[in-house]
Amino acid sequence: MTPALEFLWAIIGVLLTIGGTFLEAFVTDPSWLWQQQNVEVHSLGVTYQIGAVLLVGCLGGKNAAAMSQIAYLALGLTVLPVFSEGGGLDYFKQPTFGYLLGFIPGGWICGFLAFKALPKLELLGFSCLCGLLTVHGMGIMYLTLSHLINGASTQGILLTEAFEKYSLQPLPGQLAVSCAVAVLSYILRGLMFY
Repeated sequence: MTPALEFLWAIIGVLLTIGGTFLEAFVTDPSWLWQQQNVEVHSLGVTYQIGAVLLVGCLGGKNAAAMSQIAYLALGLTVLPVFSEGGGLDYFKQPTFGYLLGFIPGGWICGFLAFKALPKLELLGFSCLCGLLTVHGMGIMYLTLSHLINGASTQGILLTEAFEKYSLQPLPGQLAVSCAVAVLSYILRGLMFY
């Protein structure tokens, strides 16, 4: 991929990540139930933020994904309140900041694996899963380090409660978003011939 195209995908990635931060993910009931009852939507309890990170990795590659997330963090820490709970230099004290840091290697790993071979749904799904697990790994390491430095609790909650709140509870919804990203990436890469 050319540097100009990677730069374009990085810009798209920043915009998608900012937009995805504020859009909650929903699913509908299965279509075979629609005739028996109204179409109901159910919240997944997560936003499309992680989906944007993984989508840029699957479509723009490793460099575009990493560049977009570096720019996203720079914007959030200096200029704009683009993170879910605001922004600014003090945001590194938030327990979720480790997950935001994980976007950089998570997007890079997703992009690296997504372009190892011709696009197959299984490969894209695996690359999204690896990227998601990388984000959670970084987040858990940051929570642990923050817990060790700040004492017995982080933001007034125990470390095990923080793991549950920030990793275990959102993981099923994020897995669903990752699966949707893999399918969408497979379709779009076929349409874009790469």
